[in-house]
Amino acid sequence: MSPPIRQESRFPVPGGERLRTRIKFCGFTRSQDIEGAARLGADAIGLVCVPGSKRELSAAQAADLRASVPAFMATVLLLSNADEKRARATIEMVMPDFVQFHGQESASFCASFGRPYFKAVAMRTADDVRQAARLHPEAAALILDSHAEGGLGGTGQTFDWSRIPQDSGKPFLLAGGLTAANVGEAVRMVVPYAVDVSSGIETSPGYKNFEKMKAFVEAVRLADAEMQR
Repeated sequence: MSPPIRQESRFPVPGGERLRTRIKFCGFTRSQDIEGAARLGADAIGLVCVPGSKRELSAAQAADLRASVPAFMATVLLLSNADEKRARATIEMVMPDFVQFHGQESASFCASFGRPYFKAVAMRTADDVRQAARLHPEAAALILDSHAEGGLGGTGQTFDWSRIPQDSGKPFLLAGGLTAANVGEAVRMVVPYAVDVSSGIETSPGYKNFEKMKAFVEAVRLADAEMQR
Protein backbone atom coordinates (compact mmCIF):
# COMPACT_ATOMS: atom_id res chain seq x y z
CA MET A 1 0.00 0.00 0.00
CA SER A 2 1.27 3.49 -0.83
CA PRO A 3 1.94 5.93 2.04
CA PRO A 4 -0.92 8.27 2.97
CA ILE A 5 -1.37 11.34 0.79
CA ARG A 6 -1.49 14.27 3.21
CA GLN A 7 -3.42 17.43 2.45
CA GLU A 8 -3.74 20.84 4.01
CA SER A 9 -7.33 21.67 5.00
CA ARG A 10 -9.00 25.07 5.03
CA PHE A 11 -11.45 23.67 7.56
CA PRO A 12 -10.19 24.38 11.11
CA VAL A 13 -9.70 21.33 13.31
CA PRO A 14 -9.21 21.65 17.10
CA GLY A 15 -5.59 21.14 18.00
CA GLY A 16 -4.71 20.72 14.33
CA GLU A 17 -5.55 17.01 14.50
CA ARG A 18 -7.56 15.10 11.94
CA LEU A 19 -10.61 13.88 13.85
CA ARG A 20 -12.68 11.98 11.30
CA THR A 21 -13.53 11.61 7.63
CA ARG A 22 -16.75 13.33 6.61
CA ILE A 23 -19.29 11.35 4.57
CA LYS A 24 -21.45 12.62 1.72
CA PHE A 25 -24.11 10.35 0.23
CA CYS A 26 -25.21 11.58 -3.18
CA GLY A 27 -28.04 11.09 -5.68
CA PHE A 28 -31.12 10.83 -3.45
CA THR A 29 -34.62 10.56 -4.89
CA ARG A 30 -36.60 9.38 -1.84
CA SER A 31 -37.15 10.99 1.56
CA GLN A 32 -36.99 7.63 3.38
CA ASP A 33 -33.44 7.16 2.14
CA ILE A 34 -32.48 10.59 3.47
CA GLU A 35 -33.96 9.58 6.82
CA GLY A 36 -31.83 6.43 6.78
CA ALA A 37 -28.69 8.40 5.95
CA ALA A 38 -29.41 10.75 8.85
CA ARG A 39 -29.85 7.83 11.25
CA LEU A 40 -26.41 6.58 10.22
CA GLY A 41 -24.77 9.96 10.82
CA ALA A 42 -23.96 11.00 7.25
CA ASP A 43 -22.71 14.57 7.10
CA ALA A 44 -24.27 15.57 3.78
CA ILE A 45 -26.63 14.40 1.06
CA GLY A 46 -26.60 15.32 -2.62
CA LEU A 47 -29.56 16.18 -4.87
CA VAL A 48 -28.96 16.05 -8.63
CA CYS A 49 -30.75 18.61 -10.82
CA VAL A 50 -29.04 17.74 -14.09
CA PRO A 51 -31.06 16.80 -17.18
CA GLY A 52 -30.26 13.29 -18.37
CA SER A 53 -28.83 12.09 -15.07
CA LYS A 54 -30.00 8.68 -13.85
CA ARG A 55 -30.83 10.43 -10.57
CA GLU A 56 -32.32 13.58 -12.09
CA LEU A 57 -34.70 15.66 -9.99
CA SER A 58 -36.73 18.67 -10.99
CA ALA A 59 -36.18 21.79 -8.90
CA ALA A 60 -39.55 21.19 -7.24
CA GLN A 61 -38.68 17.58 -6.41
CA ALA A 62 -35.31 18.62 -4.99
CA ALA A 63 -36.98 21.31 -2.88
CA ASP A 64 -39.41 18.74 -1.47
CA LEU A 65 -36.53 16.43 -0.55
CA ARG A 66 -34.56 19.36 0.88
CA ALA A 67 -37.42 19.94 3.31
CA SER A 68 -36.92 16.41 4.69
CA VAL A 69 -33.24 16.93 5.51
CA PRO A 70 -32.83 17.23 9.30
CA ALA A 71 -30.88 19.90 11.16
CA PHE A 72 -27.07 19.61 11.10
CA MET A 73 -27.05 17.56 7.89
CA ALA A 74 -25.88 19.56 4.87
CA THR A 75 -27.69 19.57 1.53
CA VAL A 76 -25.60 19.74 -1.64
CA LEU A 77 -27.25 20.66 -4.95
CA LEU A 78 -25.56 19.27 -8.09
CA LEU A 79 -25.67 21.30 -11.31
CA SER A 80 -23.81 20.92 -14.59
CA ASN A 81 -23.53 23.57 -17.30
CA ALA A 82 -26.89 25.10 -16.41
CA ASP A 83 -27.44 28.60 -17.76
CA GLU A 84 -27.49 31.44 -15.26
CA LYS A 85 -31.27 31.81 -15.19
CA ARG A 86 -31.95 28.12 -14.62
CA ALA A 87 -29.16 27.74 -12.08
CA ARG A 88 -30.34 30.74 -10.06
CA ALA A 89 -33.97 29.63 -10.11
CA THR A 90 -33.04 26.12 -8.98
CA ILE A 91 -30.75 27.35 -6.21
CA GLU A 92 -33.37 29.79 -4.94
CA MET A 93 -36.01 27.05 -4.89
CA VAL A 94 -33.89 24.36 -3.24
CA MET A 95 -31.87 26.63 -0.90
CA PRO A 96 -28.94 24.19 -0.52
CA ASP A 97 -26.08 24.60 1.92
CA PHE A 98 -23.59 23.98 -0.92
CA VAL A 99 -23.76 23.92 -4.71
CA GLN A 100 -21.66 21.34 -6.56
CA PHE A 101 -20.73 22.26 -10.13
CA HIS A 102 -19.84 19.42 -12.52
CA GLY A 103 -19.47 21.21 -15.84
CA GLN A 104 -17.18 23.83 -17.36
CA GLU A 105 -18.44 26.60 -15.10
CA SER A 106 -16.09 29.52 -14.49
CA ALA A 107 -15.09 30.60 -11.00
CA SER A 108 -17.03 33.85 -11.36
CA PHE A 109 -20.16 31.92 -12.38
CA CYS A 110 -19.86 29.48 -9.46
CA ALA A 111 -19.34 32.28 -6.95
CA SER A 112 -22.16 34.48 -8.27
CA PHE A 113 -24.99 32.69 -6.45
CA GLY A 114 -24.00 33.55 -2.90
CA ARG A 115 -23.61 29.93 -1.81
CA PRO A 116 -20.45 28.03 -0.84
CA TYR A 117 -19.58 25.71 -3.69
CA PHE A 118 -17.66 22.57 -4.62
CA LYS A 119 -16.03 22.11 -8.03
CA ALA A 120 -15.83 18.64 -9.52
CA VAL A 121 -12.57 17.56 -11.15
CA ALA A 122 -12.45 14.81 -13.78
CA MET A 123 -9.30 13.05 -12.58
CA ARG A 124 -6.64 12.31 -15.14
CA THR A 125 -3.42 13.78 -13.72
CA ALA A 126 -2.31 15.70 -10.65
CA ASP A 127 -2.28 18.85 -12.78
CA ASP A 128 -6.06 18.62 -13.12
CA VAL A 129 -6.36 19.18 -9.37
CA ARG A 130 -3.77 21.96 -9.24
CA GLN A 131 -5.41 23.75 -12.15
CA ALA A 132 -8.87 23.49 -10.59
CA ALA A 133 -7.50 24.84 -7.31
CA ARG A 134 -5.94 27.79 -9.14
CA LEU A 135 -9.05 28.52 -11.20
CA HIS A 136 -11.45 28.19 -8.25
CA PRO A 137 -9.76 29.84 -5.26
CA GLU A 138 -13.14 30.52 -3.62
CA ALA A 139 -14.32 26.91 -3.82
CA ALA A 140 -14.97 25.37 -0.41
CA ALA A 141 -13.53 22.09 -1.70
CA LEU A 142 -12.88 20.04 -4.83
CA ILE A 143 -14.65 16.81 -5.75
CA LEU A 144 -12.12 14.38 -7.22
CA ASP A 145 -14.03 11.90 -9.36
CA SER A 146 -13.60 9.43 -12.20
CA HIS A 147 -16.25 10.98 -14.45
CA ALA A 148 -15.40 12.13 -17.96
CA GLU A 149 -14.84 15.84 -18.57
CA GLY A 150 -18.18 17.61 -18.22
CA GLY A 151 -19.89 14.44 -17.01
CA LEU A 152 -21.35 13.40 -13.69
CA GLY A 153 -20.26 10.97 -11.03
CA GLY A 154 -22.18 7.88 -10.02
CA THR A 155 -20.48 5.70 -12.62
CA GLY A 156 -19.14 3.19 -10.12
CA GLN A 157 -15.62 3.56 -11.52
CA THR A 158 -12.54 4.36 -9.45
CA PHE A 159 -9.46 6.25 -10.60
CA ASP A 160 -5.80 5.90 -9.69
CA TRP A 161 -5.60 7.55 -6.25
CA SER A 162 -1.85 8.05 -6.62
CA ARG A 163 -2.68 10.85 -9.07
CA ILE A 164 -3.88 13.05 -6.21
CA PRO A 165 -1.27 15.74 -5.48
CA GLN A 166 -0.22 16.66 -1.98
CA ASP A 167 0.21 20.34 -2.73
CA SER A 168 -3.09 21.62 -4.17
CA GLY A 169 -3.78 23.73 -1.10
CA LYS A 170 -7.46 22.80 -1.28
CA PRO A 171 -9.47 20.25 0.77
CA PHE A 172 -11.08 17.55 -1.32
CA LEU A 173 -13.86 15.01 -1.34
CA LEU A 174 -12.81 11.67 -2.79
CA ALA A 175 -15.42 10.17 -5.14
CA GLY A 176 -15.58 7.59 -7.91
CA GLY A 177 -16.38 3.93 -7.42
CA LEU A 178 -16.28 3.90 -3.63
CA THR A 179 -18.01 1.06 -1.78
CA ALA A 180 -17.89 -0.43 1.70
CA ALA A 181 -15.28 -2.84 0.32
CA ASN A 182 -12.72 -0.22 -0.74
CA VAL A 183 -13.48 2.99 1.17
CA GLY A 184 -11.40 1.95 4.17
CA GLU A 185 -8.32 1.57 1.99
CA ALA A 186 -9.13 4.89 0.34
CA VAL A 187 -9.33 6.70 3.68
CA ARG A 188 -6.05 5.20 4.89
CA MET A 189 -4.20 5.87 1.64
CA VAL A 190 -5.60 9.22 0.53
CA VAL A 191 -6.65 10.80 3.86
CA PRO A 192 -9.40 12.89 2.24
CA TYR A 193 -11.39 15.53 4.06
CA ALA A 194 -14.51 13.63 3.00
CA VAL A 195 -15.66 10.68 0.90
CA ASP A 196 -18.52 10.94 -1.58
CA VAL A 197 -20.55 7.94 -2.77
CA SER A 198 -23.63 7.36 -4.92
CA SER A 199 -23.81 4.07 -6.85
CA GLY A 200 -21.88 2.20 -4.14
CA ILE A 201 -24.81 2.51 -1.71
CA GLU A 202 -27.65 1.78 -4.15
CA THR A 203 -29.95 -1.03 -5.15
CA SER A 204 -30.56 0.84 -8.42
CA PRO A 205 -29.91 4.45 -9.51
CA GLY A 206 -31.54 6.81 -7.02
CA TYR A 207 -32.70 4.02 -4.69
CA LYS A 208 -30.43 3.81 -1.67
CA ASN A 209 -29.88 0.60 0.26
CA PHE A 210 -29.80 1.08 4.04
CA GLU A 211 -27.52 -1.89 4.69
CA LYS A 212 -25.04 -0.67 2.06
CA MET A 213 -25.09 2.80 3.58
CA LYS A 214 -24.54 1.31 7.03
CA ALA A 215 -21.64 -0.85 5.88
CA PHE A 216 -20.05 2.16 4.15
CA VAL A 217 -20.25 4.30 7.29
CA GLU A 218 -18.84 1.48 9.43
CA ALA A 219 -15.91 1.00 7.04
CA VAL A 220 -15.05 4.71 7.15
CA ARG A 221 -15.25 4.85 10.94
CA LEU A 222 -13.09 1.73 11.28
CA ALA A 223 -10.43 3.26 9.03
CA ASP A 224 -10.56 6.50 11.05
CA ALA A 225 -10.11 4.57 14.29
CA GLU A 226 -7.16 2.64 12.90
CA MET A 227 -5.48 5.86 11.77
CA GLN A 228 -5.98 7.48 15.17
CA ARG A 229 -4.09 4.58 16.73
